Amino acid sequence: MAFPTTRMRRLRASPALRGLVRETELRADRLVLPLFVSETATTREPIEAMPGVERLPLEEVIAEAREAAALGLGAVLLFGIPAEKDLEGSAAWDDEGVVQRAIAAIKRELPQLLVITDVCLCEYTTHGHCGVLGEEGVVENDATVERIARTAVSHARAGADIVAPSDMMDGRVRAIRAELDSEGYAETPILAYSAKFVSAFYGPFREAAGSSPAFGDRRGYQLDPANGREAVREALLDAEEGADMLMVKPALAYGDLIRAVKQATALPVAAYNVSGEYAMVKAAAAAGYVDERATVCEILTSLHRAGADIVISYHAKDAARWLSESS
Repeated sequence: MAFPTTRMRRLRASPALRGLVRETELRADRLVLPLFVSETATTREPIEAMPGVERLPLEEVIAEAREAAALGLGAVLLFGIPAEKDLEGSAAWDDEGVVQRAIAAIKRELPQLLVITDVCLCEYTTHGHCGVLGEEGVVENDATVERIARTAVSHARAGADIVAPSDMMDGRVRAIRAELDSEGYAETPILAYSAKFVSAFYGPFREAAGSSPAFGDRRGYQLDPANGREAVREALLDAEEGADMLMVKPALAYGDLIRAVKQATALPVAAYNVSGEYAMVKAAAAAGYVDERATVCEILTSLHRAGADIVISYHAKDAARWLSESS
Protein backbone atom coordinates (compact mmCIF):
# COMPACT_ATOMS: atom_id res chain seq x y z
CA MET A 1 0.00 0.00 0.00
CA ALA A 2 1.29 3.45 -0.91
CA PHE A 3 0.87 6.20 1.67
CA PRO A 4 0.57 9.87 0.78
CA THR A 5 3.90 11.66 1.14
CA THR A 6 2.28 14.28 3.35
CA ARG A 7 1.39 11.62 5.91
CA MET A 8 5.03 10.61 6.28
CA ARG A 9 6.03 14.25 6.60
CA ARG A 10 3.50 14.76 9.37
CA LEU A 11 4.99 11.86 11.34
CA ARG A 12 8.44 13.41 11.03
CA ALA A 13 7.28 16.90 11.91
CA SER A 14 8.58 17.07 15.48
CA PRO A 15 11.06 15.20 17.71
CA ALA A 16 8.22 13.96 19.90
CA LEU A 17 6.36 12.50 16.94
CA ARG A 18 9.50 10.92 15.53
CA GLY A 19 10.19 9.30 18.88
CA LEU A 20 6.64 8.04 19.19
CA VAL A 21 6.76 6.08 15.92
CA ARG A 22 10.44 5.13 15.87
CA GLU A 23 10.74 1.44 15.05
CA THR A 24 14.12 0.75 16.70
CA GLU A 25 15.24 2.04 20.08
CA LEU A 26 18.90 2.21 21.10
CA ARG A 27 19.23 1.52 24.85
CA ALA A 28 22.21 1.33 27.19
CA ASP A 29 20.92 -1.82 28.88
CA ARG A 30 21.14 -3.70 25.58
CA LEU A 31 24.86 -2.91 25.22
CA VAL A 32 27.73 -5.03 26.53
CA LEU A 33 31.25 -3.72 27.25
CA PRO A 34 34.21 -6.02 26.49
CA LEU A 35 37.11 -5.84 28.98
CA PHE A 36 40.65 -7.24 28.75
CA VAL A 37 41.95 -8.35 32.15
CA SER A 38 45.70 -8.96 32.26
CA GLU A 39 47.54 -11.04 34.83
CA THR A 40 50.81 -9.17 34.22
CA ALA A 41 49.65 -5.57 33.87
CA THR A 42 50.32 -3.31 36.85
CA THR A 43 48.75 -0.21 35.27
CA ARG A 44 46.40 0.40 32.37
CA GLU A 45 48.14 -0.58 29.12
CA PRO A 46 46.80 1.31 26.07
CA ILE A 47 46.14 -0.76 22.96
CA GLU A 48 47.59 1.20 20.06
CA ALA A 49 45.14 -0.05 17.43
CA MET A 50 42.11 0.61 19.68
CA PRO A 51 42.27 4.16 21.07
CA GLY A 52 40.50 4.34 24.42
CA VAL A 53 40.71 0.57 25.08
CA GLU A 54 43.28 -0.85 27.49
CA ARG A 55 44.59 -4.06 28.98
CA LEU A 56 43.64 -3.83 32.64
CA PRO A 57 45.01 -5.11 35.93
CA LEU A 58 42.43 -6.61 38.25
CA GLU A 59 41.71 -3.46 40.26
CA GLU A 60 41.12 -1.45 37.08
CA VAL A 61 38.76 -4.10 35.71
CA ILE A 62 36.66 -3.57 38.82
CA ALA A 63 36.75 0.19 38.22
CA GLU A 64 35.59 -0.31 34.62
CA ALA A 65 32.83 -2.64 35.76
CA ARG A 66 31.72 -0.07 38.31
CA GLU A 67 31.53 2.58 35.56
CA ALA A 68 29.63 0.21 33.27
CA ALA A 69 27.07 -0.41 36.00
CA ALA A 70 26.71 3.32 36.70
CA LEU A 71 26.09 3.98 33.02
CA GLY A 72 23.34 1.35 32.94
CA LEU A 73 25.09 -1.04 30.55
CA GLY A 74 23.62 -4.51 30.30
CA ALA A 75 26.79 -6.48 31.07
CA VAL A 76 30.54 -6.73 30.77
CA LEU A 77 32.31 -9.41 28.72
CA LEU A 78 35.66 -10.61 30.09
CA PHE A 79 38.71 -11.71 28.10
CA GLY A 80 41.74 -13.01 29.97
CA ILE A 81 45.44 -12.46 29.28
CA PRO A 82 47.40 -14.93 31.44
CA ALA A 83 50.94 -14.57 32.72
CA GLU A 84 51.91 -17.91 31.19
CA LYS A 85 50.66 -19.88 28.18
CA ASP A 86 51.14 -23.50 27.20
CA LEU A 87 50.25 -25.85 24.35
CA GLU A 88 46.89 -26.82 25.86
CA GLY A 89 45.86 -23.43 27.25
CA SER A 90 45.52 -24.84 30.76
CA ALA A 91 45.33 -21.40 32.37
CA ALA A 92 41.86 -21.10 30.81
CA TRP A 93 40.29 -23.54 33.32
CA ASP A 94 42.48 -22.69 36.31
CA ASP A 95 40.16 -21.80 39.19
CA GLU A 96 42.76 -19.20 40.24
CA GLY A 97 43.12 -17.88 36.69
CA VAL A 98 42.94 -14.24 35.74
CA VAL A 99 39.34 -14.34 34.47
CA GLN A 100 38.13 -16.43 37.40
CA ARG A 101 39.58 -13.93 39.88
CA ALA A 102 38.12 -11.02 37.94
CA ILE A 103 34.64 -12.62 37.93
CA ALA A 104 34.72 -13.19 41.68
CA ALA A 105 35.97 -9.66 42.39
CA ILE A 106 33.31 -8.01 40.21
CA LYS A 107 30.49 -10.10 41.64
CA ARG A 108 31.57 -9.32 45.22
CA GLU A 109 31.42 -5.59 44.58
CA LEU A 110 28.69 -5.41 41.93
CA PRO A 111 26.44 -8.44 42.37
CA GLN A 112 23.71 -6.99 40.12
CA LEU A 113 26.01 -6.43 37.14
CA LEU A 114 25.86 -9.28 34.63
CA VAL A 115 29.25 -10.83 33.89
CA ILE A 116 29.69 -12.73 30.62
CA THR A 117 32.89 -14.66 29.96
CA ASP A 118 34.54 -15.53 26.68
CA VAL A 119 35.21 -19.28 26.72
CA CYS A 120 38.05 -20.13 24.37
CA LEU A 121 41.68 -21.26 24.45
CA CYS A 122 43.27 -18.89 21.92
CA GLU A 123 44.34 -16.35 24.56
CA TYR A 124 45.94 -19.13 26.64
CA THR A 125 47.80 -21.28 24.06
CA THR A 126 51.36 -20.66 22.94
CA HIS A 127 50.33 -21.29 19.33
CA GLY A 128 47.31 -18.94 19.38
CA HIS A 129 44.80 -21.43 18.01
CA CYS A 130 41.42 -21.97 19.69
CA GLY A 131 42.06 -25.58 20.64
CA VAL A 132 44.42 -28.46 21.25
CA LEU A 133 46.70 -29.38 18.36
CA GLY A 134 47.21 -32.90 17.05
CA GLU A 135 50.42 -34.33 15.64
CA GLU A 136 49.83 -32.73 12.24
CA GLY A 137 49.31 -29.29 13.75
CA VAL A 138 45.54 -29.49 13.20
CA VAL A 139 43.11 -28.53 15.96
CA GLU A 140 41.57 -31.67 17.49
CA ASN A 141 37.86 -31.03 17.89
CA ASP A 142 36.94 -33.53 20.62
CA ALA A 143 39.97 -32.88 22.81
CA THR A 144 39.28 -29.16 22.56
CA VAL A 145 35.60 -29.55 23.43
CA GLU A 146 36.48 -31.34 26.67
CA ARG A 147 38.73 -28.45 27.73
CA ILE A 148 36.25 -25.81 26.62
CA ALA A 149 33.54 -27.42 28.77
CA ARG A 150 35.96 -27.53 31.71
CA THR A 151 36.68 -23.81 31.24
CA ALA A 152 32.98 -22.93 31.16
CA VAL A 153 32.37 -24.76 34.44
CA SER A 154 35.34 -22.99 36.01
CA HIS A 155 33.86 -19.63 35.01
CA ALA A 156 30.44 -20.57 36.37
CA ARG A 157 32.04 -21.72 39.63
CA ALA A 158 33.69 -18.30 39.95
CA GLY A 159 30.30 -16.60 39.56
CA ALA A 160 29.88 -15.90 35.84
CA ASP A 161 26.27 -15.14 34.91
CA ILE A 162 26.63 -16.22 31.26
CA VAL A 163 29.31 -18.29 29.51
CA ALA A 164 30.06 -17.55 25.86
CA PRO A 165 32.03 -20.22 23.94
CA SER A 166 33.78 -18.63 20.97
CA ASP A 167 35.88 -21.54 19.72
CA MET A 168 33.43 -22.80 17.05
CA MET A 169 34.20 -26.48 17.71
CA ASP A 170 31.52 -28.99 16.74
CA GLY A 171 29.42 -30.17 19.67
CA ARG A 172 30.81 -27.78 22.24
CA VAL A 173 27.43 -26.33 23.26
CA ARG A 174 26.06 -29.80 24.07
CA ALA A 175 29.20 -30.63 26.06
CA ILE A 176 29.11 -27.36 27.99
CA ARG A 177 25.43 -27.76 28.81
CA ALA A 178 26.00 -31.29 30.08
CA GLU A 179 28.97 -30.25 32.23
CA LEU A 180 27.20 -27.21 33.66
CA ASP A 181 24.14 -29.26 34.52
CA SER A 182 26.13 -32.06 36.13
CA GLU A 183 28.15 -29.60 38.24
CA GLY A 184 25.09 -27.81 39.59
CA TYR A 185 24.97 -24.85 37.18
CA ALA A 186 21.83 -25.75 35.27
CA GLU A 187 20.66 -22.14 35.49
CA THR A 188 23.78 -20.70 33.83
CA PRO A 189 22.90 -19.64 30.26
CA ILE A 190 25.09 -20.23 27.22
CA LEU A 191 25.63 -17.43 24.71
CA ALA A 192 27.10 -19.32 21.76
CA TYR A 193 29.30 -17.67 19.16
CA SER A 194 27.33 -19.53 16.53
CA ALA A 195 28.13 -17.57 13.39
CA LYS A 196 31.75 -16.54 13.89
CA PHE A 197 33.54 -15.80 10.66
CA VAL A 198 37.18 -15.81 9.58
CA SER A 199 37.37 -12.04 9.34
CA ALA A 200 39.76 -9.22 8.52
CA PHE A 201 38.04 -7.18 11.24
CA TYR A 202 39.74 -9.00 14.16
CA GLY A 203 43.25 -7.55 13.82
CA PRO A 204 43.18 -5.05 16.71
CA PHE A 205 41.72 -7.65 19.08
CA ARG A 206 44.59 -10.02 18.38
CA GLU A 207 47.02 -7.25 19.31
CA ALA A 208 45.06 -6.65 22.51
CA ALA A 209 44.86 -10.29 23.58
CA GLY A 210 48.07 -11.59 22.03
CA SER A 211 46.07 -14.32 20.32
CA SER A 212 47.27 -14.30 16.70
CA PRO A 213 47.88 -17.84 15.41
CA ALA A 214 51.60 -18.63 15.33
CA PHE A 215 51.03 -20.49 12.05
CA GLY A 216 48.19 -21.03 9.59
CA ASP A 217 44.77 -19.55 10.20
CA ARG A 218 41.38 -20.50 11.65
CA ARG A 219 39.59 -21.41 8.44
CA GLY A 220 39.29 -25.03 9.53
CA TYR A 221 36.89 -24.16 12.35
CA GLN A 222 35.51 -20.68 11.65
CA LEU A 223 33.12 -19.70 8.88
CA ASP A 224 33.82 -18.45 5.37
CA PRO A 225 32.36 -14.90 5.05
CA ALA A 226 30.78 -16.01 1.76
CA ASN A 227 28.63 -18.71 3.40
CA GLY A 228 25.41 -17.33 4.83
CA ARG A 229 23.36 -20.54 4.74
CA GLU A 230 26.12 -22.39 6.57
CA ALA A 231 26.01 -19.74 9.32
CA VAL A 232 22.28 -20.31 9.80
CA ARG A 233 22.83 -24.08 9.95
CA GLU A 234 25.49 -23.60 12.64
CA ALA A 235 23.11 -21.40 14.64
CA LEU A 236 20.35 -23.99 14.39
CA LEU A 237 22.73 -26.72 15.57
CA ASP A 238 23.76 -24.64 18.59
CA ALA A 239 20.12 -23.96 19.40
CA GLU A 240 19.36 -27.69 19.19
CA GLU A 241 22.30 -28.47 21.50
CA GLY A 242 20.99 -26.12 24.19
CA ALA A 243 22.29 -22.61 23.52
CA ASP A 244 20.14 -19.96 25.21
CA MET A 245 21.40 -17.08 23.05
CA LEU A 246 23.28 -16.92 19.76
CA MET A 247 25.93 -14.55 18.45
CA VAL A 248 26.91 -13.25 15.03
CA LYS A 249 30.50 -11.99 14.77
CA PRO A 250 31.54 -9.59 13.21
CA ALA A 251 28.51 -7.33 13.06
CA LEU A 252 28.75 -4.41 10.66
CA ALA A 253 28.99 -6.38 7.42
CA TYR A 254 26.70 -9.18 8.63
CA GLY A 255 23.29 -7.56 9.17
CA ASP A 256 21.74 -10.03 6.74
CA LEU A 257 22.87 -12.92 8.94
CA ILE A 258 21.77 -11.26 12.16
CA ARG A 259 18.32 -11.10 10.60
CA ALA A 260 18.50 -14.64 9.20
CA VAL A 261 19.63 -16.20 12.51
CA LYS A 262 16.93 -14.32 14.39
CA GLN A 263 14.22 -15.49 12.03
CA ALA A 264 15.46 -19.08 11.88
CA THR A 265 15.84 -19.64 15.62
CA ALA A 266 13.60 -17.10 17.42
CA LEU A 267 16.27 -17.00 20.17
CA PRO A 268 17.87 -13.83 21.53
CA VAL A 269 20.68 -12.78 19.19
CA ALA A 270 23.84 -10.85 20.04
CA ALA A 271 25.95 -8.98 17.50
CA TYR A 272 29.64 -8.38 18.24
CA ASN A 273 30.69 -4.96 16.94
CA VAL A 274 34.32 -6.05 16.78
CA SER A 275 37.69 -4.39 17.22
CA GLY A 276 38.32 -3.58 13.55
CA GLU A 277 34.91 -1.95 13.25
CA TYR A 278 35.69 0.14 16.34
CA ALA A 279 39.17 1.05 15.06
CA MET A 280 37.85 2.18 11.65
CA VAL A 281 35.39 4.60 13.23
CA LYS A 282 38.04 5.90 15.64
CA ALA A 283 40.51 6.49 12.81
CA ALA A 284 37.96 8.19 10.57
CA ALA A 285 36.75 10.40 13.43
CA ALA A 286 40.32 11.35 14.38
CA ALA A 287 40.93 12.40 10.76
CA GLY A 288 37.77 14.49 10.76
CA TYR A 289 36.06 12.37 8.13
CA VAL A 290 33.03 11.39 10.23
CA ASP A 291 31.23 12.51 13.36
CA GLU A 292 32.02 9.75 15.86
CA ARG A 293 28.88 10.11 17.95
CA ALA A 294 26.50 10.14 15.00
CA THR A 295 28.33 7.30 13.25
CA VAL A 296 28.43 5.03 16.30
CA CYS A 297 24.78 5.58 17.14
CA GLU A 298 23.80 4.87 13.54
CA ILE A 299 25.83 1.64 13.48
CA LEU A 300 24.42 0.41 16.79
CA THR A 301 20.88 1.28 15.72
CA SER A 302 21.36 -0.58 12.45
CA LEU A 303 22.43 -3.74 14.30
CA HIS A 304 19.34 -3.63 16.49
CA ARG A 305 17.22 -2.95 13.41
CA ALA A 306 18.71 -6.04 11.76
CA GLY A 307 17.48 -8.14 14.69
CA ALA A 308 20.17 -8.01 17.39
CA ASP A 309 18.75 -7.97 20.90
CA ILE A 310 22.22 -7.39 22.37
CA VAL A 311 25.20 -5.52 20.92
CA ILE A 312 28.71 -6.05 22.25
CA SER A 313 30.72 -2.93 21.51
CA TYR A 314 33.92 -1.17 22.59
CA HIS A 315 31.89 2.02 22.14
CA ALA A 316 29.37 0.91 24.79
CA LYS A 317 30.40 3.44 27.46
CA ASP A 318 30.43 6.34 25.00
CA ALA A 319 27.07 5.30 23.58
CA ALA A 320 25.53 5.10 27.05
CA ARG A 321 26.76 8.62 27.85
CA TRP A 322 25.42 9.98 24.58
CA LEU A 323 22.05 8.35 25.15
CA SER A 324 21.89 9.83 28.65
CA GLU A 325 22.67 13.30 27.32
CA SER A 326 19.96 13.08 24.68
CA SER A 327 17.22 11.72 26.96
